[in-house]
Amino acid sequence: MFHSLIKGSIILAIIFSAALLAAFIYAYEEVKLDADKLINYKPEISSVIMDKDGNRLAYVFKKQHRLYATYDELPSFVVEGLVAMEDTKFFEHSGVNPDAIFRAIIKDIQAGAFVEGGSTLTQQLIKNKLLSSEKKLARKMKEAILALKIENELSKEEIIERYLNEISYGNNYFGIKTAANGYFHKELNELTMKEAAILVGLPNAPSFYNPIKHYQRALDRANNVLYRMKSIGWITKEDYLKAVKESPTVYQTSLTQNIAPYIVDEVVRRFNGKLGDIRTGGYKIYTTVDMKQQEIAKKAVTFAYEKALNKYKEKVGKTTLNAALVAVESKTGNILAMVGGESYERSAFNRVTQTERQPGSAFKPFIYQTALDMGYNPATPLTDLARTFQYYYKGKRKIWAPRNYERDFKGFVSFREALVHSRNLATINLVADLGVSTIRKRLAFLDVPHIPRDMSIALGNLGLSPLKMAQIFSVFANSGHMIEPRLVSKIVSKEGAVIYETRPKEIADFTTPEQAYLMTSVLQDVVKRGTGRNARVEGIELAGKTGTTNNSIDAWFCGYSPEIEVIVWFGRDDNRRIASRGATGGGLAAPAFSYYFRELLKVYPDTKRTFDIPEGVYRGSYEGESEIYTKHSPLPTVKPKDEYGFNESMDIPADANETGIIPVEDTDIVEVINYDEPSGDDIGYAETIDIDGEESGETEEDDPLHPKRKVPKTPVSEDSGTLF
Repeated sequence: MFHSLIKGSIILAIIFSAALLAAFIYAYEEVKLDADKLINYKPEISSVIMDKDGNRLAYVFKKQHRLYATYDELPSFVVEGLVAMEDTKFFEHSGVNPDAIFRAIIKDIQAGAFVEGGSTLTQQLIKNKLLSSEKKLARKMKEAILALKIENELSKEEIIERYLNEISYGNNYFGIKTAANGYFHKELNELTMKEAAILVGLPNAPSFYNPIKHYQRALDRANNVLYRMKSIGWITKEDYLKAVKESPTVYQTSLTQNIAPYIVDEVVRRFNGKLGDIRTGGYKIYTTVDMKQQEIAKKAVTFAYEKALNKYKEKVGKTTLNAALVAVESKTGNILAMVGGESYERSAFNRVTQTERQPGSAFKPFIYQTALDMGYNPATPLTDLARTFQYYYKGKRKIWAPRNYERDFKGFVSFREALVHSRNLATINLVADLGVSTIRKRLAFLDVPHIPRDMSIALGNLGLSPLKMAQIFSVFANSGHMIEPRLVSKIVSKEGAVIYETRPKEIADFTTPEQAYLMTSVLQDVVKRGTGRNARVEGIELAGKTGTTNNSIDAWFCGYSPEIEVIVWFGRDDNRRIASRGATGGGLAAPAFSYYFRELLKVYPDTKRTFDIPEGVYRGSYEGESEIYTKHSPLPTVKPKDEYGFNESMDIPADANETGIIPVEDTDIVEVINYDEPSGDDIGYAETIDIDGEESGETEEDDPLHPKRKVPKTPVSEDSGTLF
């Protein structure tokens, strides 16, 4: 009987052990997927966006701000302090410490509850990453099984590395490298022993020991860490006494502070999705931004904006008026500064990149450059008379009747003076002479979108963003060579590999350097004595063009120095007119431009100050006036005749309406275009010109003053975009 009981007990024990072993094996396999999250550890790692000099603009992250540190980056006393406090036998056990568990069980029995866990560092890592912190037997069993699995797959160093990168250090700092940067503004290899001890003591209760809020508690906790290290002989008494006396500086400024929000938002907007989630990939993103110039740009916008508000008696935060500025290095296309609005806090919408507005007269230089490249010269006389233009739309006759802002006419005005004073009628007549289709074909080489198919092209009737204006304006600022502005120079992966480099889109030799200089010379006069006088800066040559759209809805100044191009825009976010009168590019946008360059010269006194004159540019005389010319754009040889019989003293006809436009019969529209600064009172008229044949290829007889010439054609470079 006795032997039967023993035999039965043995059989039951074997069955129970087998069942327990089977359950363990089943559980071991069940947790395999959980263990994989630590074995193939891929935490969310913050990306950092930097300026051109490698200075941080901002960290970007999704939920957890984490900078990753490899085991080799960890100072020895960080590892020693952690092991001393949390798991002294870490390098000896296999993931579970039986002695610690036994001690914990005794304390739990004595207390009648789970008060001590007896967890190893491996188990703590599992609890933080995979399981809840709830103290239940089932969770503890699973934790132990996972610990054995993890220890079998990873080295002790890999476990330490994952632990110190995974846990929270408070203040939204995940990982010890993040905490070192945040609390002490130091890299790990720069930490003192006391600073390391503060960090080692934090994970136990991050809020309670937060050194920003509870500095003395953090010091006391750190001293306990140091004492423990000394008591087990891991640091000397001398090191201990020195470290205990130290009171490290703790910084309260947020590590996640964004010092260039419009730029950071634009980077994330451009690249998020192309490289996965850019906020969690641990990338180093190098921008082209110069933070010194970024600060200048912000102040320039604020200066001009406050000036505008004072002028119109409006208050900050209670107006729809806004402004934007972008500065680009002409030769490289590098965006040096970008201010997307007067205040990021009031509106994160980036008006440099996310809006399209009419450039108005700021678009005129492209018309005039087309003329130069067809043989016109800055001295060429242009017709400055009011014409009406007839065309047909859906079989119905239309009349377009624009006028000068000044409501006067000059009869004839030189090419230079027409652009310097932004003469609308001279520009419109120039377009009529060149042909709309000719200009459209030329502009197509610059990738200009939405090019009008009618005469309104003369007055910038199309939508362009300030960044796009910077791109196409580079043909003047960069000696005839267009280059697409770039914001990011390269992106480096968390492994240190360059995975992205920009190569901006370029259009080589849209025009020649000497032809582009003809335009620069004219645009310099715009600044010196024309509509852009408010853009002048003493001690540096500047060129540019004002732009004011119909009804004063948009105001621009687009200009450049010998090295840097700056585009400024003013307007209302609701597209209403800025003001009933006087809201011009010269009055609103040009002051921001001049402020920018005045401050630039203070910060960078070695800035290039004069434009280079290319070979092939000559100086001569026409009608007693000095003028420059090239072989392609010689001085005029034909003196203009007053073919319409008008002169500058002619009065406005009696039958003109109050807008200064003669009523035209059988039409649907009579348009009045108001652009740029006023200077007179008279207006003149001429015959109606039929422009309906421009797109159909019809041609007019050659005018000896404005002969038709072949349009220069240069292939567009397809070499653009990125390298992976």
